[in-house]
Amino acid sequence: MSSAWLLPEHIADVLPAEARRLEALRHTLLEMARGYGFELVMPPLLEHLESLLSGTGRALDLRTFKLVDQLSGRSLGIRADATPQVARIDAHLLNRDGVTRLCYCGPVLHTRPQSVQATREPLQLGAEIYGHAGLEADLEVQDLALDGLRAAGLSDLVLDLADARIVRGVLSGLAVEAAVLNEVVAALAAKDIAALARLSAPFPADSRSALLALPGLYGDLSVLDEARRCLPARPMIVAALDDLAWLARQVGRAHPDVRVGFDLADMGGYAYYSGARFAVYAPGAADALLRGGRYDEVGAVFGRNRPAVGFSADLKLLAASSAPPQRRTGIRAPWSEDAVLRQAVRRLRGQGETVVCILPGHEHEGEEFDCDRELVAVDGQWVLRAL
Repeated sequence: MSSAWLLPEHIADVLPAEARRLEALRHTLLEMARGYGFELVMPPLLEHLESLLSGTGRALDLRTFKLVDQLSGRSLGIRADATPQVARIDAHLLNRDGVTRLCYCGPVLHTRPQSVQATREPLQLGAEIYGHAGLEADLEVQDLALDGLRAAGLSDLVLDLADARIVRGVLSGLAVEAAVLNEVVAALAAKDIAALARLSAPFPADSRSALLALPGLYGDLSVLDEARRCLPARPMIVAALDDLAWLARQVGRAHPDVRVGFDLADMGGYAYYSGARFAVYAPGAADALLRGGRYDEVGAVFGRNRPAVGFSADLKLLAASSAPPQRRTGIRAPWSEDAVLRQAVRRLRGQGETVVCILPGHEHEGEEFDCDRELVAVDGQWVLRAL
């Protein structure tokens, strides 16, 4: 029989120092989003399954915990991704005609971890712009993402750019069965040339050669020039390459310390993204720190097919990847019924100080805080003294 205190696999408590770190990071990033004009929303943790999964595809369905509502008998889901919920808020609750900027932060739950070391309960933070189809919105969410990661203490960032339209342009005009398309996407993600050669054998020569070239199209800005040479000059492909070049130039001007790269075979979220997409990496991080891009079809199932672009990140991963903050300094104080002491403690806390009252018999508490001062009685007055 398992111990009652053991948690499910890939689920963990967040202990005091880490919880404080996560809260500080959440506050920093949401305040930065506010500075960009993003409004905070708080979607519910669970809702009707058909709303939660509308338009998101099979991948999110498999990651979603499901249960039955004891009040209505309907199927509910615990959110595995907050983006569909934010799209619903934009479409039905706000219902604005112009640009809407929304941000959020809250836990999501996955049926399976994304990797061996990943949690099944990420703390997802995201920011999304609805109502503007131009690249200005794409650039704004990339600026916010990069500024936020810097504020989290991360440096040597790498922005990886791709575009869902490139593969769609390569396969345009072809009658490809869904099962075959899924295999093609998986082979591109794995850069499996042999599998791509087998799957593309029935394709026209130009589409086949373009598909086989995609796994090699990764690297710096020269990748775009190479792509123009070896990919067919179809309108969708040309537009995607032009957009990627524009975004790379703008990011380079505003963030000269960020290295910009490209991976035109990156197929993450193929069924979800509709245009340019990006991921940000940092040294020492096992995976991308955040991912985002354009997903103009996300609100269609809610009756409003509005342009949309945004990003999301797991705050737990960001906290683990950034340098640990210095411990917050505090003040030690003895516990006493003395009214003057208690008033001194209240006054210091009102000034924003951390005052740790040492309860009788617990002289070693307050480990989260480095107490560099203490309250001591001097001539009938309680005064601060350095430790």
